[in-house]
Parts: sequence; C-alpha cells; structure tokens
Amino acid sequence: MNTNIAARRCYRYGMMSLLLLISTFTQAASNPTYEEVEWVALMPESDLEALLDPPEFLGEIKDGSEQDSVAALSDMEGKSENAQRFQQALTSTRVIEDFNQRKVRIPGFIVPLNANDDQQVVEFFIVPYFGACLHMPPPPPNQMIHVTFEDGVDLERLDVAFWFEGTINIETTSNETGIAAYAMSLDNLEVYDF
Repeated sequence: MNTNIAARRCYRYGMMSLLLLISTFTQAASNPTYEEVEWVALMPESDLEALLDPPEFLGEIKDGSEQDSVAALSDMEGKSENAQRFQQALTSTRVIEDFNQRKVRIPGFIVPLNANDDQQVVEFFIVPYFGACLHMPPPPPNQMIHVTFEDGVDLERLDVAFWFEGTINIETTSNETGIAAYAMSLDNLEVYDF
C-alpha cells in the first residue's frame, strides 16, 4: 500500500514536471531569445585589422575637409598598401555568413531615412556610433544595418542609443546616406541605458 502511494506521488510529480517543461518550451517558442552581439562580430577579422591600423597621414586630415572622405582617400596617388587596405575596409560589403537569419540583440543609433505621416521613423539605418552618416566617412557597409519598421519609431533626438532585437539578413541596401550590408527584421527596440 505504501508503494502504491509512493508510485502515485512519483507519477503526479513527473506529470507536473512534464507539463511545466512543455509550458516553458511553449513560452520560449513564442518569446524567442536574442543573441547579444557586438558590432565587430559583423565584420571579417581582416577588415577589422585594417581599420585598427589606419595610415599615419589620416591624423593630419581636418574633420569635414575635402580630404575627409572615402573618395579622397581612394584618389590619393602612390598610397601605401596599408592605405589601400584601409580604404577597402571602409567600403567593405564583406559579411559574416553565419549571421544570416540569426536572431540578435545589438546596441546602436538610428539614422532616419523615411518617416510616416505621424513623423515616426519607418525606415532607418542602425549604426554603431552617434553621428555616423552625418559626417564623412560613413561606417563601412558591414557596420550598418538597414531596417524597415512599419510600426514606426518616435525619435525625438538622434543621440539616443537603443537596443535592437530582430532577425539579421544578409542584404545590401544603398542610398545617398550610405550602404548597409545587413538588414534586420525588427521585433523590438528599447532605449539603451548606459
């Protein structure tokens, strides 16, 4: 008789555990988790190395001057191999294929491209730092993410950072503001608290 009571208790606890496990799995499936990534993870290591080793003459170029552009860098005659590789990295659309269709969470800033009638931003680039695309040169394409978001974002200031959660796609988008080598199907965004 004691063994029957013990067996029933084990069965009951086992069933409750199974139901709890199914419930947890269902919640996880309906509320996907996002892998938190850093911007440098989106670029090939060789591009990162080139950007971290800029040619010395760049330090002599005044911000906002005619020489402060990717085009001016590519026009310089007799540039070193280091300068050539740096220029290539600034315009690189090379991506990390493993990120295609990956759910990610990434911090960044919004560069507005289009707004709806309510002045909500519905198309934008996500960029890693404030002022990107407003000053030359823009970030490399593999450091920009294009988003079309029908819900719209109320954006009062450009210097507000956000967390962006969604699915990354490898897709190149180009316009007069810049080129993005990635796109995101945005699920959520929230203000980034420093």
